[in-house]
Amino acid sequence: MAKAARAGKRTTQAKASGARKPAAAAAGRGFRRSAHNAAQTKTAAGHASRPSPRGTAPGAAGRSKRKLKSKPRPKAGPAVARAARRRTVTAGKPKPAATTRRGDAAANAELGVRRQAASATQLTGINLSAQSSAAARPAGRSPERVQAIVAALAAAYPHAECALHHRNAWELLVATILSAQCTDVRVNLVTPELFRRYPTPQDLAAAPLPAIEELIRTTGFYHNKAVSISGAAKKIAAEFAGEVPREMAALLTLPGVARKTASVVLGVAFGIADGIVVDTHVQRIARRLDLTAAEAPKRIERDLMAVIPRSEWIAFSHRVIAHGRQICVARKPKCDACQLERLCYSQDKTYGSNTAEHAAYAAAESAKTPASRRTG
Repeated sequence: MAKAARAGKRTTQAKASGARKPAAAAAGRGFRRSAHNAAQTKTAAGHASRPSPRGTAPGAAGRSKRKLKSKPRPKAGPAVARAARRRTVTAGKPKPAATTRRGDAAANAELGVRRQAASATQLTGINLSAQSSAAARPAGRSPERVQAIVAALAAAYPHAECALHHRNAWELLVATILSAQCTDVRVNLVTPELFRRYPTPQDLAAAPLPAIEELIRTTGFYHNKAVSISGAAKKIAAEFAGEVPREMAALLTLPGVARKTASVVLGVAFGIADGIVVDTHVQRIARRLDLTAAEAPKRIERDLMAVIPRSEWIAFSHRVIAHGRQICVARKPKCDACQLERLCYSQDKTYGSNTAEHAAYAAAESAKTPASRRTG
């Protein structure tokens, strides 16, 4: 009986406790809901008092409540805070006057003159032409110096001639087209069999393209070259009666013929000086001798034609090419055996024997005005 009484008492207490818990939970939820409603009312009132963005009505503030709540404004980081403090500190301060690193213009000019004089007296070996500025470098295109270069080349290579083997203008034209991106030695190994099978433009024009490609394959770019020489043969046979034209304008109309090829054919086959051949050797040596500052072959040819006598155009190219193959090579030129060493002040020289003469010449050239240096 006692156990049953105690169990009944516990059941009554549990029921009473369960009845109190829902009431307390409901009371808590009611309090939180009231606080939340009050906060919403305060927020809506604040939004309504401020001007609405983008012209929206005041009532739209309530609709954007969820958006504002989901994307709060980010806090300013340390970098933003430092930038703000920097703007605050520097506000109202005058900007410092513009200054130079090394003083005023007069001091800089005096410093440049001293450095130029020092460099002109300390030229040695490979640094014969290392001046303190581009303006101090000698122009190098005076008639006396150009004539000395031409004479030295003529004395060093009196019998220089075209290295491509040929018997007529047509064979020279084909060999020159094949020599693009290829050595003359390789071309001379290919052309005998090619000319044996197709000796005339008419014969080559009728030859199938695969057969031509097979014969010239070892020269490189054989497909393009085969198309060029076949097209040139067809055009010569159809429009020039099978004869290679003797005019620059007519040669330039042939497939695969540019100004260098046309100058080779005119100068070697016909003795016509209508241009200067500018290949990789002429391009390199003309720049080393300071006969031009250009890099494009057309501009280099124009500069050379302006200073080299027309009577020397054909021989000059052959001699410079021979000089580039034997002495003035691309890497490590043999300056100690060069006949032009005393006339050259290139920056990549590997040997120098006339330091005093170069220093005096550089000082004299740097003392000239820009106008006199261009005309001289």
